[in-house]
Amino acid sequence: MDFNLTEDQIAFQEVARSFAEKELAVHAAEWDAKKIFPKEAIRKAADSGFCGVYVNEDVGGLGLTRLDAAIIFEELAAGCPSTAAYISIHNMVTWMIDEFGSPELRTKFCPDLASGKTLGSYCLTEPGSGSDAASLKATAVKKDDHYLLNGAKAFVSGAGETEVLIVMTKTGAKEITSFVLPTTLKGISFGENEKKLGWNSQPTKIVYLDNVEVPHEYLLGEIGMGFKIALKGLDGGRINIGTCSVGAAQAALNHAQKYMNEREQFGKTLSQFQALQFTIADMLTEVVASRQMVRLAACKLDSKDPQATTYCAMAKKMATDLAFNVCNQAVQIFGGYGVTHEYPVERLMRDARVHQIVEGTNEIMRVIISKKVLEEGATLLIR
Repeated sequence: MDFNLTEDQIAFQEVARSFAEKELAVHAAEWDAKKIFPKEAIRKAADSGFCGVYVNEDVGGLGLTRLDAAIIFEELAAGCPSTAAYISIHNMVTWMIDEFGSPELRTKFCPDLASGKTLGSYCLTEPGSGSDAASLKATAVKKDDHYLLNGAKAFVSGAGETEVLIVMTKTGAKEITSFVLPTTLKGISFGENEKKLGWNSQPTKIVYLDNVEVPHEYLLGEIGMGFKIALKGLDGGRINIGTCSVGAAQAALNHAQKYMNEREQFGKTLSQFQALQFTIADMLTEVVASRQMVRLAACKLDSKDPQATTYCAMAKKMATDLAFNVCNQAVQIFGGYGVTHEYPVERLMRDARVHQIVEGTNEIMRVIISKKVLEEGATLLIR
């Protein structure tokens, strides 16, 4: 069991860190304040392969592992958690088409998505069904050589700015089916950009489907396979959000450490106060623990471990909870300055708070974990 990164992984990490510092961190505050979706920066990320990290090489991806992706997304998130989180969602969309799409779908959509020429959004949640994703009401009715899609999808990251949607619909009473939709199809419209606590560098809107005619060839996977596809996507999505949380927490820790060595009170620097020394020790411990949990889950997913879903849920819950705590402690260390826009820790905290809700709330993560333990026994997860 080797926790050290390979030479290739260190190289990916350094490229991602450099990109985050030069292209994301310096603009993140402006993107947050002005609610700018930084398409140009995302397309620059694509130039380094970051829009198709674990997508197969034959359709333009890097063909890397989920562990490699976790390392890359963590570094990007240290620059801007909101933008990095969107990039991770885009990767999930591209991977789902690569993994479950027909050869024609893969060839039609994946190269442009992996290159950043087009951007993708994932549409599962609905206005009336959040955690209970299986209760969705959007429908797809077969008519001649196409399907008619009707319904609405809520909290869609990138909506209104992206060119490709993956949409989950009902094709029967208990049958969920997924489709790939170019946003140029007639009948697709968008609501207003949600006013949010964090994730302000990516638009979040409702997607409306009004008799959208979707050709049969845009079916993703088989009829009735949609929920399986959604769950497979969410396993990776939970690792991605967990690692974006770790990146935010590491950035907050870095800022806190620097501030403690510079800021003086009562004739000495903050770093000389034992109470704050204990706080930053706890912060570092929580960052490292979260990082290793996320990477363990990524390895389980890469090896197709039968317990991967449980590990992904544990990693998402642990990393997002602890990372938010680290960011919150960083704000406390900065005191009054911590709640101003002069320093980035308040933005990091706001973005990290979103992560406890998206890709399945942490309460749902507890349901997944507890069900597995109670049905099969806690010793199942020791190996």
